Amino acid sequence: MASGPSRTADRLLWGLVAMAAAAVVVVAIARGRAHDAARPAAAAPSISLPLLDGGRSSIAKGRVTVVDFWATWCAPCRVSMPRIQEVWREYGPRGVDLYSVDTDDPGADREAQVKQFLLQNGLTFPVVLDDGTASSAFSIAVLPTMVVLDRDAQVVWTHAGALTGAGERELRGVLDRALAAPAAARGGG
Repeated sequence: MASGPSRTADRLLWGLVAMAAAAVVVVAIARGRAHDAARPAAAAPSISLPLLDGGRSSIAKGRVTVVDFWATWCAPCRVSMPRIQEVWREYGPRGVDLYSVDTDDPGADREAQVKQFLLQNGLTFPVVLDDGTASSAFSIAVLPTMVVLDRDAQVVWTHAGALTGAGERELRGVLDRALAAPAAARGGG
């Protein structure tokens, strides 16, 4: 009989742990975390990464840029992807670059896995493959994380967690302001 109540207590404890973990995931998806606009902008690291379809890509000064870190296994990333596709479709022609940075572990089938993921989800934006260099350079600790750079390659906004309605509206506002501002507006190079 002693095993019955003990087993029930174990189930209850694990149920509470699972509920707490689920609550953390739900909050991360629903709210994300945005960069404090009062903080001064910081210079983006200079990186060059391989494109999924060949060649290399690096962040270009003089362009407003969105850098989005994600992985195929990341559930909140999957929530964000259709919104990112729409933002890129609208803002790409207006002069915004997108670096969709896949952070999956490098392996023999990584490229095929990422291409299949993009195809299954109807995603057409350009993807670069991170070997850890970009994630480290941008100090990425959570997936997904999105970073917006102004024309001077200064980080002006970050968002960790799924991009939901409020986050997407905030992103669009940040992009509109960055596109309206001239390069070197702060007197820099």
